[in-house]
Amino acid sequence: MKESRDQWSSKLGFILSSAGAAIGLGAIWKFPYATGMNGGGAFFLVFVLFTIFIGLPMLISEFIIGRGAKREAVSAYDHLAPDSSWRVIGRLGVIGCFLLLSFYSVVGGWIVLYSGLSLTGNVIKEEANYGALFDTIIGTPWMGLGGLAIFLLINVIVLLFGIKNGIEKASKYLMPLLFIFFIILVVRSITLDGAMEGVAFFLSPDFSSITGEGILYALGQSFFSLAVGFSCMVTYSSYLNKQESIPNSAGSVVSLNILVSLLAGLAIFPVVFAFGLEPAEGPGLLFVVLPTVFSQMAFGSVFLALFLLLFLFATLTSSFSLLEIIISAFTANKNYTRRKVTLITGCIVFLASIPAALSFGVLADVSIFGKSVFDATDFLVSNILLPLGSLLIAIFISYRMDQAIVMEEFRSGSKVGVGIFKAWRFLMRYVVPVTILIVFIYSLGFI
Repeated sequence: MKESRDQWSSKLGFILSSAGAAIGLGAIWKFPYATGMNGGGAFFLVFVLFTIFIGLPMLISEFIIGRGAKREAVSAYDHLAPDSSWRVIGRLGVIGCFLLLSFYSVVGGWIVLYSGLSLTGNVIKEEANYGALFDTIIGTPWMGLGGLAIFLLINVIVLLFGIKNGIEKASKYLMPLLFIFFIILVVRSITLDGAMEGVAFFLSPDFSSITGEGILYALGQSFFSLAVGFSCMVTYSSYLNKQESIPNSAGSVVSLNILVSLLAGLAIFPVVFAFGLEPAEGPGLLFVVLPTVFSQMAFGSVFLALFLLLFLFATLTSSFSLLEIIISAFTANKNYTRRKVTLITGCIVFLASIPAALSFGVLADVSIFGKSVFDATDFLVSNILLPLGSLLIAIFISYRMDQAIVMEEFRSGSKVGVGIFKAWRFLMRYVVPVTILIVFIYSLGFI
């Protein structure tokens, strides 16, 4: 008997939801400070090239696996490679998403708190110490846990409604609002006195300012910014109908991701240069530097609130995909209802996130291999599990999956030529695995 599965109601809904999954902390928080620390325009150009030639082929691969199997991540590999060990990729994805959520949700909680404080006018104040405010928020147990609980509650509420009425509907509202808010901020930023110096820093490549380490960092940033590696997109594409073109959909998601990175740079660097600040500020750029900058602008509280809400929207749409891969794995066999699994999963993720949330306060002295609980979890997910999952997916689709199914899914719903398919397959067989290995070895500190 054929399973009746939920589906995206439209191509636009799928693209916006997939773009929402990709556009999150990496694009809006990590990308600007990584660009600032690695030379500006040259880093951005390298990032774009890697996103197109490495990230895009990987995204297409996850779409093909998901729609080809019409199953969520765990059972997709079982279906496409029965009686084999390849199911470990899906299980690795579920574990990875769970661990990622355990610290991603902590940052989401900080953004919830900052958004609430900003909307009530309690961030920008005369003689405010923004560094001390950030330390207070992340170091106070009830604040850290309270923000975490609110962030996860929003996720659970949306995911209870499923794909079409939950994730897709939320993304259709949140993603357009994200772009509207971004455009408002960009217009305000580039009209400041001295803003063009920041625009030039971001858009004028100076290759003498980027190092080999910066190039590898750009590769990692481009690759991980598309939410590939944990089979989130396998799960999302399993709800996609055969009439939609996978290469075109993936191209739209990549284009939106690059656009958001462009807007993030244009929103932040003109402001930083206009006020004579240092672009290579690092991770504190969002929570410490930007409040300092906005406090010196007319209607600064309004613009800071807009930016934080924008950041919250992007973080939520990404966390939806992480939670969905866990929920879908446990509801696939129909033994448990979506409502029950979603509520239980939300509670378990909250409990698992407590050590990371408290690692800047009461658990500050607890270390794992010299790192805090938060940083150790981040390192395990970003530097080990994600590259490993990505490499396994590249090998699976290139050498294990039935190539007739791969080609059918690649060309279904479009008039994509055989030549384009062969070019994509060449990238996946030879270029992408080698590139992932380089990033993997570099992230572990061997080069």
